[in-house]
Amino acid sequence: MTVAAGMESIQRDDVTRAIVELFAAHGDSNYGGEAVTQREHALQAAHFARQMGAPEHVVVAALLHDIGHLLHDLPEDAPDHGVDDLHEALAYQWMEPRFIEAVTQPACLHVQAKRYLAHAEEGYFAQLSPPSVQSLAIQGGPMTADEAAEFAKHPHFEDAILLRRCDEAAKVPELKVDSLESYLPLIEQCLRGSAA
Repeated sequence: MTVAAGMESIQRDDVTRAIVELFAAHGDSNYGGEAVTQREHALQAAHFARQMGAPEHVVVAALLHDIGHLLHDLPEDAPDHGVDDLHEALAYQWMEPRFIEAVTQPACLHVQAKRYLAHAEEGYFAQLSPPSVQSLAIQGGPMTADEAAEFAKHPHFEDAILLRRCDEAAKVPELKVDSLESYLPLIEQCLRGSAA
């Protein structure tokens, strides 16, 4: 192994270790008033992405889309006080130097995808959980027609919508899914500079 290859391996290990540590430290906190934890939500989102036949980069994006919730120090009830934690922006800031664009963009866009679907898809708003309705209001509410038309042009639009559907599904108490550790090799494949 060359020195460069060895350094790259260490950097990949650093990213996966950081992810494991973030979930160990904050993953058991409540997921925004839902009946699941942050860890359960993340693992279920990745699980449903796989079930829906999503590409591997979307599976990783689904797993990590809410990592911003693990990075801030706001209280769990921040939405009750009208506070938008901007978790998608925090997630993007953390992920962008580490992951390929095909992972970071759908993760960054998952809030916009909810706003889009609330405007564009009949019946979508009605099936949102109360905490999701609350966060939608804080996040700007349904898009306008002009906003939706512009969002639909985004090169990662389809992946963002797919991720959003996984996000909505990932709120099932006590659902048995694969562990975080089982996704670590896939995470490594989606890092910047990976040969994959």
